[in-house]
Amino acid sequence: MRKNPSPGYIALLSALITTVIPVVILLIFQLDIWQTALIAIATFAGAFFISYYLLQIFIYRKIKLIFKVISRFKSQDDRIQELISKGDEDPLSAVSKEVYSWMLDNKRELDQLKEQANFRREFLGNVSHELKTPIFSIQGYIHTLLDGALEDKAVNRKFLKKASRSTDRLVELVQELTSISELQSGKFELDIKKFDIYELVREVYELLEDLADEKQIKLEFKKHSNKAVFVKGDRKKISQVITNLVVNAIKYGAREGVVLTGFYEMDKNLLIEISDDGEGIAAEHLPRLFERFYRVDRHRSREEGGSGLGLAIVKHIIEAHQQTINVRSTIGKGTTFGFTLPRA
Repeated sequence: MRKNPSPGYIALLSALITTVIPVVILLIFQLDIWQTALIAIATFAGAFFISYYLLQIFIYRKIKLIFKVISRFKSQDDRIQELISKGDEDPLSAVSKEVYSWMLDNKRELDQLKEQANFRREFLGNVSHELKTPIFSIQGYIHTLLDGALEDKAVNRKFLKKASRSTDRLVELVQELTSISELQSGKFELDIKKFDIYELVREVYELLEDLADEKQIKLEFKKHSNKAVFVKGDRKKISQVITNLVVNAIKYGAREGVVLTGFYEMDKNLLIEISDDGEGIAAEHLPRLFERFYRVDRHRSREEGGSGLGLAIVKHIIEAHQQTINVRSTIGKGTTFGFTLPRA
């Protein structure tokens, strides 16, 4: 028996089997040999053409039609048509495999759509909450001033300063949302140049020195990392990445602790790691740290300030450079963020 029989082969076997029975009966009754031969030929021909028609015209063509429908959804029309035309696999087995594959693909797509729908709902809820807080604060201060506090010199300037801080927070949030939108859409262009990553980190350290002094945190380099190291990338965007990671390390690092930056050569890339010695992050939170608005401790994060978008922006910038970013953390010992850049 052939592995992948054609419709003609199957019809031939069916016709032979169908012809054997009447021929045997006719021979038993000892009918004229010519009559027996004519009946056998007629039976064989009729059985062959009926079988061939049912298989080729009615069944196989409909199976091919199913293939074509599936191929439109799977965008694999050429491969499927080639499989059918060559006859490398019988259509019943092939269509079973393709239907099963198509079913799995559709299930994955459906799961992704559900995940995206949940993400959109969560994102809209987070955006509404983040916008609501500064807007309501501004509204409250302005209404209080209009209701008479404007003439009270003891409080009017105080309320205006609070309204101004809430406005700054609102502007920061909108700017970061705009940045994420631009990064995701790919509408911005990276200005890739060679630069010294060590010098860039030093500049960031100097800018954040006052913030670190508030918690008596030292900003230092790891051993063998306090020297010039050249990489390729968008210096301005990478400065934004390092600033965000160092600010996070200061905010969540231990008081009187240290923030360390290290450089490690990895073939054609350079690994840049920024570590703190704070409380650390539980393992279940690590996969979601780079999601927009995701916070490990929402109450503490809001007290420390920030919009909850910083790490999401960092991830998009690094991915725009076609590089990777990761995080590891140990409870009670601290957290380390690491990302790669091409070595120059």
